[in-house]
Amino acid sequence: LVSGSRSSKTFKPKKNIPEGSHQYELLKHAEATLGSGNLRQAVMLPEGEDLNEWIAVNTVDFFNQINMLYGTITEFCTEVSCPVMSAGPRYEYHWADGTNIKKPIKCSAPKYIDYLMTAGTSCSGTSDQTKRLIRARWCVPGVPFPKNFMSVAKTILKRLFRVYAHIYHQHFDSVMRLQEEAHLNTSFKHFIFFVQEFNLIDRRELAPLQELIEKLGSKDR
Repeated sequence: LVSGSRSSKTFKPKKNIPEGSHQYELLKHAEATLGSGNLRQAVMLPEGEDLNEWIAVNTVDFFNQINMLYGTITEFCTEVSCPVMSAGPRYEYHWADGTNIKKPIKCSAPKYIDYLMTAGTSCSGTSDQTKRLIRARWCVPGVPFPKNFMSVAKTILKRLFRVYAHIYHQHFDSVMRLQEEAHLNTSFKHFIFFVQEFNLIDRRELAPLQELIEKLGSKDR
């Protein structure tokens, strides 16, 4: 999906869930239900499963999906073309991780997304919320969920939504030229149904794509 000319800085390797683990079995369940075509059913918590585990597995899966999607358009998303991380003229996003960057900073879209993707693929250190979640659940499988797991997961999903919003507002023409709009739309619809099912992103945060969200949802009523 990614040509040699595209930047490898932001496009990060997939974060794989160890085969044989319970998380891996949950991911396979998710993939099987997605194959049914019923996305609302696919996002529902499987009977008898732990909510935190289900959210963790899906968060990593969405991370990988968005990582791949963004990787296809990195040559169009540059410091020059996207000097701020935004979703149209009304929404601008600043980065802070609470540790290394405590006060939110204005940065380009590729820089913002690089901060997010780098944090999500690193097992070294615990410098921000994303690394703490990834380290706790994937670099050291089987350790208990941290007490602040849900708030950390919500922060990650909120930031992943912002990548979707940026792609739709700033790069959808490029996505169409690459003939990847169906892939993007299906991925985003899955993501939205999931965060709505468990109330993981504040409605105000979804405002940049509210019209699209309503359109996607209306088709399943």
